[in-house]
Amino acid sequence: MNRFILVSFILLTTFGLTAQGNNPNSYNALSARVFGVDHGIPNEDLTDVSRTFALELGYRRQFGKLFGVAIPIKLATIDVGALENISTFGIDILPTFFPFGTEGKLSPYLHTGYGIVAEGLEEANHQIPVGGGINVKIGDNSWFGIQAEYRISDQDLRDNVMAGIGYTYRLSSIDSDGDGVVNRDDECPGTPGSAATNGCPDTDMDGILDADDKCPTLPGSANLAGCPDTDSDGTPDPDDKCPEVAGSASLMGCPDRDEDGVIDGEDKCPDVAGTVALMGCPDKDSDGVADAEDKCPDQAGPARLQGCPDGDADGVPDDIDQCPNDYGPLPAGCPDGDKDGTPDKDDPCPNKAGTFGGCPDSDGDGIGDNEDKCPSQAGTIVNNGCPEIKKEVKERLEYAARAVQFETGSAKLKNISFAVLGEIAAIMRLYPDYNLMISGHTDDVGPEENNLSLSQQRAVTCRDFLAEQGISLGRVRSTGYGESQPKADNTTSAGRKENRRVEFELAPRME
Repeated sequence: MNRFILVSFILLTTFGLTAQGNNPNSYNALSARVFGVDHGIPNEDLTDVSRTFALELGYRRQFGKLFGVAIPIKLATIDVGALENISTFGIDILPTFFPFGTEGKLSPYLHTGYGIVAEGLEEANHQIPVGGGINVKIGDNSWFGIQAEYRISDQDLRDNVMAGIGYTYRLSSIDSDGDGVVNRDDECPGTPGSAATNGCPDTDMDGILDADDKCPTLPGSANLAGCPDTDSDGTPDPDDKCPEVAGSASLMGCPDRDEDGVIDGEDKCPDVAGTVALMGCPDKDSDGVADAEDKCPDQAGPARLQGCPDGDADGVPDDIDQCPNDYGPLPAGCPDGDKDGTPDKDDPCPNKAGTFGGCPDSDGDGIGDNEDKCPSQAGTIVNNGCPEIKKEVKERLEYAARAVQFETGSAKLKNISFAVLGEIAAIMRLYPDYNLMISGHTDDVGPEENNLSLSQQRAVTCRDFLAEQGISLGRVRSTGYGESQPKADNTTSAGRKENRRVEFELAPRME
């Protein structure tokens, strides 16, 4: 263990000194934390356990905004199984990832790595910690934090969960943008500047900071927010559409020779006065369509019909009206019996108004009733309109695989299974457009053919129980796989127990 500490220290020190010169976001930090330790949560078979506390002192080397490596040392006493009041000493090396950096008000992080834990004078055990936390910045160089981790050990009954609070202190202020002004004094900490401007840049050196300068790369005057005015017409060049020719501010610095209020550069009819609405062009029939674009310049018509009339007054020009002699709405000009915007000739549901190709969507899931396998329940496209199974329902179905129990070597349900199966019946009532698949499984004790038969009988027993609860047998299928699909090792009692199960799976009805 001493060799591990020495090598870690040398590597981190060497890497830290190298990174310090190249990365302005690199720094060293010290931390102290108090943890609660629980060996009982990850070790279900461990009944004799005392929940204890640990004290941690740590060092972290930050190698930039996102990554760092921490070396925490933990001291604790534990009571696990036959061990009582055993003092422990642990040291970890933890690569740490800060997805949003460390300089915000809140800085969450994730870590994992490798650790050694010595129990008294006994041989040390090796652990892999996986966890994370969140730091709350309370000062320029200090954070309050909450952290939790799950520690996986290479020895039995040594997996544990740790959670606690602590304090971190950075040993030196940082200069994020490398301009020689530390963050606490830098008014622009993300952008290099100079000490004379409190860390803010002034690229064009016109005395106006880039943040306030509308033209940060071109010297200008303060009254024009740092922008130049080449033609001296009072309109800054970036806003002047005619920067080489003087004009009026109301026309963005441009001239208007026909004086119709439209600048010459945008006037489609610069030598004939027109209207602003028609970009300087005249409108002889006053229908709102410029003469140059009016297909019927001597007859007033709506703009949507390019100034031409509509014989049947249905809003569709006669030349494109698919039903020119019958009143009908846009765009085809044909009748629409259910008034849903889809012409009857193209409507698969002509007698029911709808917006999904002419059909309604009764459950509002974005799938028309004509294609929705569950039209009365909102669902998803991948489920053909049927609802997704909620996460908590999936978890209850997974729990049922462990909770439904039978008499040994029998298909007779134990009384404790009735409540779980009753809950599954309730779930099926919540999903009336779903079917249920029940599959039975056994361990490998006994003849294979007997195990297959027993698994089938147990699945049928569950199916029959659901039928007694009012669930249609047409919605339930059952089968047995015997010992052919184990989930765990059959050589251990715990593995065989996990393999003796009945699984339940919901699937949309694909009728």
